[in-house]
Amino acid sequence: MIDDQLTKRLVKLLHRDLLVDLYAVTVARAREAYEIIEDTPLEGKSARAAEGQIRFRLLEQAFQKTCEQYGAAVRESGVIEGTDLRFFQPLARFAEADEAGVVLGMASMPGKGEMPSKNQSRLSGASMNYHITPRLALDKSDPRPGDIYVLFLVARDRAEAGAIQEVAIGIIGPEYENFVFYEALDEFWARYVTADKAEDVSPAPKEKLVKLKTKPNIYKPPGQDGKKDKKEDGSSS
Repeated sequence: MIDDQLTKRLVKLLHRDLLVDLYAVTVARAREAYEIIEDTPLEGKSARAAEGQIRFRLLEQAFQKTCEQYGAAVRESGVIEGTDLRFFQPLARFAEADEAGVVLGMASMPGKGEMPSKNQSRLSGASMNYHITPRLALDKSDPRPGDIYVLFLVARDRAEAGAIQEVAIGIIGPEYENFVFYEALDEFWARYVTADKAEDVSPAPKEKLVKLKTKPNIYKPPGQDGKKDKKEDGSSS
């Protein structure tokens, strides 16, 4: 497990309003992806696979824009100079002055608390948590010695189409074998509550973050017929 100093760094650099907004766009984009697919002829596994692709791309774009609004230096892809670490998904660096920072990425989890699939970007990020050399020629947007790689994690609800089961903050170990830190967002949120202001600032209930009704009323423009809700088939998207 990471020590208290690193936990304090997360709370210091990842503003709670940033997490509120990331949570909000996660819920909204997941619902939007579901509704997009609902308006196509796709059904079953094909529909869920397409929904997953659209959901991730919508979330990726929203993640980048939201992080930029909170002052992060965001890079969409590149190479960390002096290494062979390449990444192809948006990374947002949060830091103060020349202090060690937090490099925030986004990933989908197969399920609650499960490791996201490996790709080159995430493997490179996890490597940062093991060894950052002081000889890198870095600019403001690049990870610096001492930075940690953190993921904003999203798991869809397999039982309810368009719903999110869990949003969490996680740090993957350098061997990409386990989380060295993992907390659901509502648990992590409690870290922002100070002793002299002990208020409940959890952004969502602990049971489920978002759940559509069994037969949601989806808005249809005038002149278009509605379609019955497609139930989640439980397949991976």
